[in-house]
Amino acid sequence: MIPIKDSEPSGIFPLATISIVIICAIILFNEMSQVNLEEFVFKWALVPSLIDFSNFSTLYPFVTSIFLHGGFLHFLSNMWFLLIFGDNVEASLGTIKYIIFFLLAGIFASFVQFLFLVGSNVPILGASGAIAGVLGFYMVAFPKNKVDTLIPYIGLITTIRLPAQAVLLMWFVTQLFNGTAGFISETSATSGIAWWAHIGGFIFGAFIGLLHGNSKRSFNV
Repeated sequence: MIPIKDSEPSGIFPLATISIVIICAIILFNEMSQVNLEEFVFKWALVPSLIDFSNFSTLYPFVTSIFLHGGFLHFLSNMWFLLIFGDNVEASLGTIKYIIFFLLAGIFASFVQFLFLVGSNVPILGASGAIAGVLGFYMVAFPKNKVDTLIPYIGLITTIRLPAQAVLLMWFVTQLFNGTAGFISETSATSGIAWWAHIGGFIFGAFIGLLHGNSKRSFNV
C-alpha cells in the first residue's frame, strides 16, 4: 500500500516539515557529491562500533544520521511519508515543539536500532525513524482521518480511501514482523533496513501522541 494523501488538510503552511525536506535534500546532494562517500558516511552516520557513551564527542551521529540517506529512492520514500502526515502533526504540536519532537523521535529510533547492532560497523542513517515517530503520533492524534491509498487489485493498481489508523497500524505490524524475523534469523545487520528504528520511532511517536492528547483534555477540563 502506498498512501497518496490524507483526508483532512492541516490548515497551516508546514514550515518545519518543508524545511526538513529541503535540509535533507541539500545534505543528500552534498553526500552524493563526495569524492570519498564512505569516509563521509562513517563520519556523520551512526556507526555502532564508534559510539562511546563515556565520550560525548562520539554521540553527535545520533542527530546527524537522521538527515542522511542511502540514495535518492531512500530519500524520496521518506519525504513522501513526511509530507503526507507531517503537516497535521506540526499543526497539532506547533512548529517549535514539532521540530523538537522530530529530533527526539529520530534519536530514540536510532538508539533502539543501535541496541540491536552494538559493536557493528554497519552505518545507521536516514530520517525514517523520526518519520515513524510522526506516523505513530498521527495514528493516535487523528483517529478519524482517512488516507487515499494505492493498492494492487486483480493485477491493476487502484485507489481506495482507508482509515488512517488502519493504514498506519498495518505499516507498523509490517515493520514489527520484519524486525522480529530479521532478529531471529540474525540478518538484522545485513538487511539494509533499520526495522527496529522504525518500530522504536513509531512507539515513541504514539506515546507522545497519547501524552499530548491527555494534556489537551486535562487543560480543557
